[in-house]
Amino acid sequence: MNRAALIGSRRFAGFFWAQLLGAFNDNVFRNALIVMVAARSLDTWGLPPGQLVALAGAIFTLPFVVASPLAGQLADRWPKSTLVRWSKAMEVAVMLLAVPALVGLNVGALLGVLFLMGLQSTLFGPLKHGLLPELVDPADLVQANALVGTSTFVSILGGTLLGGMLAGSETLGMGWMGAVVVGIAVLGWVAGTFVPTTPAAAPDLRLRLNPLPELVQSYGIARQTRSVLLSLLGIGWFWFLGSALLSVLPVYVTDVLHGDASVITLCLSAFCAGIAIGSLACAWLSGEIVELGLVPIGSIGISLFALDLAFAATPLAPAGAAVGVRTLLATSAGWRIALDLVGLAAAAGLFVVPLLALVQQRTETATRARVIAAGNVLGAAFMVASALCVMALFALGASVPQIFLLLALLNVAVAYYVYTLVPEFLLRFVAWILARVTYRMRVVGREHLPAEGPAVLVANHVSFVDWLIVASACPRPVRFVMHHGFLELRLLGWLFRDAKVIPIASARESTETLRVAYDRIAEELAAGAVVCIFPEGAVTRDGRLGEFRPGIEKIVRRTPVPVVPMALTGLWGSFFSRRGGRAMSRPFRRFWSRIAVVIGEAVPPEQVRASTLRARVAALGDLDAEDDPVVGATTIA
Repeated sequence: MNRAALIGSRRFAGFFWAQLLGAFNDNVFRNALIVMVAARSLDTWGLPPGQLVALAGAIFTLPFVVASPLAGQLADRWPKSTLVRWSKAMEVAVMLLAVPALVGLNVGALLGVLFLMGLQSTLFGPLKHGLLPELVDPADLVQANALVGTSTFVSILGGTLLGGMLAGSETLGMGWMGAVVVGIAVLGWVAGTFVPTTPAAAPDLRLRLNPLPELVQSYGIARQTRSVLLSLLGIGWFWFLGSALLSVLPVYVTDVLHGDASVITLCLSAFCAGIAIGSLACAWLSGEIVELGLVPIGSIGISLFALDLAFAATPLAPAGAAVGVRTLLATSAGWRIALDLVGLAAAAGLFVVPLLALVQQRTETATRARVIAAGNVLGAAFMVASALCVMALFALGASVPQIFLLLALLNVAVAYYVYTLVPEFLLRFVAWILARVTYRMRVVGREHLPAEGPAVLVANHVSFVDWLIVASACPRPVRFVMHHGFLELRLLGWLFRDAKVIPIASARESTETLRVAYDRIAEELAAGAVVCIFPEGAVTRDGRLGEFRPGIEKIVRRTPVPVVPMALTGLWGSFFSRRGGRAMSRPFRRFWSRIAVVIGEAVPPEQVRASTLRARVAALGDLDAEDDPVVGATTIA
């Protein structure tokens, strides 16, 4: 479903506008309070304006740390659709409390309202990402996350600008300010009433008010799937980086570039626009699956653009002077900095959107909200750590360019650590490059792949990269059965081992290797994994489909699971095929050509026969036609 259709769909539209208006209202009120305190030199409790601004940020963040575990339990215990409506009604009540505090310029009361807003946002947090998998189809999950991420940062930017304008206006009174925030809250509540009813995920869950045991249990749930836990850490790192960059950006503009307030606004706008661009690009590049191959691309982009920001730090005016937006954009250095900010934020969008979708996809429905709530606490902790690190670096005399340089290097170290622990990210990156850059891949029948549970994939063997093509087409991790000799290759053996390839040999070569391979296949299937084999046993030498060996029947007899037939077309004649002689000997052969992965309906285990599976694969790809297989393939693609 395209973005416009998704936003207009009955199941998604109400939720989309409810969360957008909530984020927008948060930032209108919070920034208005900051501007009021700073511009009017307001104080309370004996604290000067500067300390009040810092206190406001801490007050808004505090509920995320304290109340997120309870929010996650509530979101699993009761229907999320009901909680959306309750949460939006709470927002209306809190904004009504804000009106007299605004009119009377009562800073203490306004800080109390800010705490209640933080509490309402905390309760809404697990709903924001926990409800998405219940509202949209799996094929639209990345698209929905991209739209939510884009709307969040657009709301941050728009709310910040509107709040500053309302609070700084000399003609509009605070009564207008109150009317605006109440009006936005009412619109959000109305949108929330259109969220379709959903069932409770865990109606028998017993609530625990103590946040610490609940946090420990939630992290224990996340640890059951290593990719989920590391994705939560990756999302936390995203907030660490974002908080650090946004906190030093005003200093970068004023002290390094010698820009005025309009340049700060431009840079913030460029950053938010970049997040939106990256999120939408992620949805476009991912297609219908959670494309983890974009995560390494995002992390690489973050480091490269952060490095360039450090080296592009050139004063645009003499000391004591301040340039505006027009002067900034009249220089090549100004355009370079603006593009670096957009590029860095876009890379961050590519990095975080797949991680969010992965957490939603690989967490059980009954525990999803609690895991997301635990991730929110982790994100808040990373943001606090980010603020402390930036303060420490400034105290040690570090310059803003040096901080950018340090963040770029830290990001490389974090990426290396994560990709070492979870090779799936790097594997998907290689598969994505192959399928989208080396070739132009089309997938037909992806809905036939089981969303969960064990299955065996069988496909024709056309080239030496067939396994990466299948990996790119399948949204779930796949365990490939491959000749043991490939794992002994010096350059590629590490990739096969990290991908948990199951080595196999013929009975003539090694009966022990063959036995161990069958045992490992049975173990993977018993654990609910997807296993892929190429029943021909070797890469084709003439482009024709060979006979399927009976090993697939032995596998299914031992572990009865469905078998999904797949036809790979368009790869014959490519650089990695054996057409015209040895493979990989003639570079740039059929580069960026059209290929297709055609997936058929699953075959029940009791109907699995090698000959039947061969016939199905042949029919899917028209592989027994008299035409050249390359020509026949392009008609499918």
